[in-house]
Amino acid sequence: MGPTVVLNEMSFRDSTTSDSPLDSPMSQDSLIEKESRPIGQKAAKAKKAGNSSNNNSKFLEEISRQNAIRIEMEQKRQDMDMAIQAECVREREYLRKKDMEKTDQEPMAMDTSHMSPETKQYWKLERRDVMRRRLFHDDGPSNMDWLND
Repeated sequence: MGPTVVLNEMSFRDSTTSDSPLDSPMSQDSLIEKESRPIGQKAAKAKKAGNSSNNNSKFLEEISRQNAIRIEMEQKRQDMDMAIQAECVREREYLRKKDMEKTDQEPMAMDTSHMSPETKQYWKLERRDVMRRRLFHDDGPSNMDWLND
């Protein structure tokens, strides 16, 4: 221990105190400082702003993810609609051809031996239309006079 300094008969250092840092009055103050104290207004605002920007970015990411899902679902729905429309077109075309074949069979199978000359001429023209459609793959009635005799 060092020499004791005496000022006005009071010693600044008590010989009964130890040199241990834990026993000093400063260490007792530091324990009080270790306790949590409320954060200041600036720190609270900064923390809040940091959280809100983080929340905003999370929110924007979620919106972006949901938009991507919505776009993907919309694309799938459009693809399904197009597939259904294509199937409907194929089905209509198949039914139209089937109906055309049925319609074409009647004039081809018609017996004109007991008919009047005008009726025979009508059925003869109908047969020619059927033949034109089958030869030229034309689906409508023909007005081409060059095939008429």
